[in-house]
Amino acid sequence: MEGSMSVQAEKFGFGMPWESLYGFSQAMRVGETLYISGQLSHDDAGTLIGAGDIELQTRTTFANLDLVLKHFGATRDQVIETTTLVVDLRKNFETVARLHAEYFDKHRPTSTAMGVVDLALPDQLIEIGAVVRLDLEA
Repeated sequence: MEGSMSVQAEKFGFGMPWESLYGFSQAMRVGETLYISGQLSHDDAGTLIGAGDIELQTRTTFANLDLVLKHFGATRDQVIETTTLVVDLRKNFETVARLHAEYFDKHRPTSTAMGVVDLALPDQLIEIGAVVRLDLEA
């Protein structure tokens, strides 16, 4: 089509074994939109942090989300949507909600929270994905 512009995609990964095993990127930038895969509570080696501790897992998950945002020069205030998957949501909702509100402070992205039976890693209790607009004034 004459005059149409193509958009390039920039992908990002931590180099975790499950990225190639499952065939996905931690994040993909398409134009000014950044799509971030569900982040979880792991260290640089891919070891789950905080088995049985929803607060520690949630805090570590948000710290990993920060690493993805930093890679793209983005901030929390540019997050427009989160999707949160939680094992045993009834038991863990209050903690997750409190930490989500704390993480975003006065910025209030759209959000969906869902209870799930299991997540990808044994002992994983939470996973948080996000959509970010890089052209949103922070």
